[in-house]
Amino acid sequence: MKKLVFLLLCAALATLAAAQNTTEKPSAARVAETTWRQPPSAAAAAPANTMANPDLSALPAGTAVRMKLETPISTMTSKPGDRFAGRVTEPVMLNGKTVIPVGAALEGRVMRASEPRRIRGTPTIDLRPELVVMPDGQRLALNAVVVDTSARPQTEVDEEGRIKGRGRDGRDWKETGVATGAGAVIGAVAGGGKGTLIGAATGATASVVYWLTKRKSATLPAGTEIIMELSRPMSLSSSSAGQ
Repeated sequence: MKKLVFLLLCAALATLAAAQNTTEKPSAARVAETTWRQPPSAAAAAPANTMANPDLSALPAGTAVRMKLETPISTMTSKPGDRFAGRVTEPVMLNGKTVIPVGAALEGRVMRASEPRRIRGTPTIDLRPELVVMPDGQRLALNAVVVDTSARPQTEVDEEGRIKGRGRDGRDWKETGVATGAGAVIGAVAGGGKGTLIGAATGATASVVYWLTKRKSATLPAGTEIIMELSRPMSLSSSSAGQ
């Protein structure tokens, strides 16, 4: 009887051990399924940040470039198509790195140098910067517009980047007044009161004729500082400029 009880107890223990092994060790298929359904890690799930590294191959539009003229420019002597040259006076930076150093050469063309008579308008200089030559000889094309010069108040820059000289000013009126007064004095000496009126009219007429025929000039001497802004992104690859 005891032997039978012992055998039954052994059988029960064996059955219990088999049940525990089945619970603790899932099948290979179940393990694979569980692994496949696990979400990816945060590092794997995060998309690549394409903005982490900004474009370092071009200066953005609006970047300021300061230069000092080496070529004098004047409405009296300059003509459309004339070349001008200057040197960069402040380093141009991009993300903390100097991309155009002080001393880099800047070249361009005179697009307009007009000197109309005073009655028709003001003298105008229109410059087109075209090229930056780096100290190592690398040539970079640029499109820029002039925004200011150190030649104030003799000149000013309009919204289109044209450098304007002075037109009619207080000196013109002073010259007209002086001529009118001088004519009046001469007329008074020659013919009394009536002569005064005639002389004044004659003096005024002469000064107006002189004013109409006289031309106003605009001049940018060598050493003039010019500030320009890029009107479009400037590639920092030398392939962007002709040799």
